[in-house]
Amino acid sequence: MAKGTHQYIPDARNDNVIIDINGEHFPRADAKISVFDSGFMLGDGVWEGIRLHHGRLAFLDRHLDRLYRGAKAILMDIGIAREELERRLYAVLDANEMVGDGVHIRLMVTRGIRSTPYQDPRVVISPATIVIIPEWKEPAPETATRMLSLATVHVRRGYPDVQDPMLNSHSKLNCITACIQAAQAGADEGLMLDPHGFVATCNSTHFFIVKDGEVWTSSGDYCLDGITRGVVIEIARGAGITVRERNFSLTHVYGADEAFTTGTFAGVAPVGAVDGRVLGSERGPMVERLQQLYLARLAQDVGERSRP
Repeated sequence: MAKGTHQYIPDARNDNVIIDINGEHFPRADAKISVFDSGFMLGDGVWEGIRLHHGRLAFLDRHLDRLYRGAKAILMDIGIAREELERRLYAVLDANEMVGDGVHIRLMVTRGIRSTPYQDPRVVISPATIVIIPEWKEPAPETATRMLSLATVHVRRGYPDVQDPMLNSHSKLNCITACIQAAQAGADEGLMLDPHGFVATCNSTHFFIVKDGEVWTSSGDYCLDGITRGVVIEIARGAGITVRERNFSLTHVYGADEAFTTGTFAGVAPVGAVDGRVLGSERGPMVERLQQLYLARLAQDVGERSRP
């Protein structure tokens, strides 16, 4: 089972979940793609993780903006309009009778099937492959209060001219390597630095610290354009909390008053220790306040959202 911010409550219904592949529905056991698919063969594609909240897909506009923006950046044609993709998302939820809360969707788009194992996109012979995997996946109840442990890893978030970390691409080997190193160190997540030695992000979530009543996070130059990260920055500033997107080092982290991570699955989760340095033994007041502000913003978003 996943640990840390992605620890969830197992649900036997996922054994027979219905999955959407290119607009067709398949039981989990029959949901398959070609070994020549660009995603399997080369990690060539983009994806999103989306939560269902009160029967609506939370922050869906932001997720689809990022998906289509990423596809455009890598010169990949998703092949269908946003409206059709949204219809497919809700159709597979309906097919699984998924309503209310406790559902997580992985939406994946790859460049399609290649005629031969080769990098050049000109050998692609099909439209993009679009896969929607919905699961009953509820964060473990203790996620909001359990103090996470992070370990700084040797894997860096690189320059955008190598592989732009802004892209939510299928090519996640650097993050997987960071995750492995953190797990071997007994930590929940890996804390990744940028090429200059400043704190960038975690391997699967974004990272924040609290110092003297201010909230700090990285400049954003070397991390994914996180949806939850952006929402937390907005709601904090809206509540009059000073938020600084800036360079800071591990020295700042070790001396922080509080720390937390953000992500689509768990929202805002407190961090208790980094590299063995204890920041706190229980959730701090800033983290608790931001959790409440985030839940209120989440409820507002889905309350304003209609479905096709």
